[in-house]
Amino acid sequence: MTPRRSTAPPRRLVVVGAGITGLAAAFEWRRRRPDDEIVVLEAGDRIGGKLHRVDLVGHWYDTGPEALLARVPEAVQLIEALGLGDRLVVPATTQASVVLPEGRFPLPAGTVLGVPASADGLEGILSPDGVARVRAEADLQPVTLDGGSSGDVAVGALLRERLGDEVVDRLVEPLLGGVYAGRADELSLAATMPALAAQLPGTGSVLAAAAAARDAGARSRGDADGPVFVTVTDGIASLPAVLVAAAGAVVRLRTPAHGLRRTSNGFELSVGPAAAPDILRADVVLLTAPAPKAARLLGEVAPGAVEPLRGIPYASMAVVAMAFPAQPVDAGSGLLVPPVTGRLVKGVTVSSAKWPHLAGETLLVRSSVGRFRDESELQRPDDELTAAVVADVADLLGLSRPRPLETRVVRWGGALPQYLVGHPARVAAVRTAVAEVPGLGIAGAAFEGVGVPACIRDAYRAIDALE
Repeated sequence: MTPRRSTAPPRRLVVVGAGITGLAAAFEWRRRRPDDEIVVLEAGDRIGGKLHRVDLVGHWYDTGPEALLARVPEAVQLIEALGLGDRLVVPATTQASVVLPEGRFPLPAGTVLGVPASADGLEGILSPDGVARVRAEADLQPVTLDGGSSGDVAVGALLRERLGDEVVDRLVEPLLGGVYAGRADELSLAATMPALAAQLPGTGSVLAAAAAARDAGARSRGDADGPVFVTVTDGIASLPAVLVAAAGAVVRLRTPAHGLRRTSNGFELSVGPAAAPDILRADVVLLTAPAPKAARLLGEVAPGAVEPLRGIPYASMAVVAMAFPAQPVDAGSGLLVPPVTGRLVKGVTVSSAKWPHLAGETLLVRSSVGRFRDESELQRPDDELTAAVVADVADLLGLSRPRPLETRVVRWGGALPQYLVGHPARVAAVRTAVAEVPGLGIAGAAFEGVGVPACIRDAYRAIDALE
């Protein structure tokens, strides 16, 4: 798509936050308005936000997002626009298994974030009574969602009532835990499973809604046989530097924004050291910082957004990257580990099996720890946490040579927004309040998707509104 070129006088865009949302927005703004000045403010000491990579035994290895959902096209399209299409890699395998107290079982195909479309293939994962409960769902009274004024319900509440506890505890929890580091009994159905929620009124059945959502997705894509996920050879975290260069943006690291106010012809931001801040003037401002930070900045200019933003909490987690001596492992692309196992880790990705460019003389693995309201394990020192994760992973994978060659731990404090019940209403309130202020925009993972493609899509939505 050829970008629209503006003929308006040059302006200064200030983006608060140098994560993927802010940098994608800066790049898109430059494509549309090549003569404008773009300044990106970042409170931390590096760009990229949750996109991060380490050197692990000579490989660039992502310790933030390690895969991009190819069927949400914005990320792949952006990579191609940057001239990096030849660096995209498709998985060698995507077959994952779920670990349960009774053993390990292949993850059923055709689920919607773990919600099955039928009882077929659930034997073993669920008990006989659990399978019977799923099979009987189609005979229940049609679903009626009682979400109060929010029109929303918790994923766990609906699924436990319709399909039973086992579906939630054994299938849905490990998937939602992996994506959001959240809990099914608190997360919003409408926000985390919008395709499923959209089908429920017409089908009246969770199983039928899951089947309809799955089929509708395949029809809309028109490429059901294409890859679901892709990655980048030198790490997804290689993208931020390329975006900055392509956007021609001035990035100011270690420069927090403390205040934002309207002026007669734009905005003024108070930035830098709190004791002696600088004043930065802007014609247009885009906030891509986490919700609590955005709430603090909007108190004067868009007060209606403050309380909804404060209603979006965040979970902390840690990722441990491990390199083991090469050895056979029968785990496909990895393992999902639900809380019912009592394990420390939430999941294990066998990267050297999943991604062809990481295959070689070492076994490369990553694992994550931490879930909303259950982050006590993260209080351990790095060495203790790493040792515990290594032991858990070695046991789960049945490693014959369990001593790692190298490990790296990366902590993500307050990194993952929680889409709790009522989240869509909060997002709508924020967007309405911000839209009332000309020249002000907001975007990011806090709103309509935590994945990289969703963040890029939200960046573009904000630029459309601001241009």
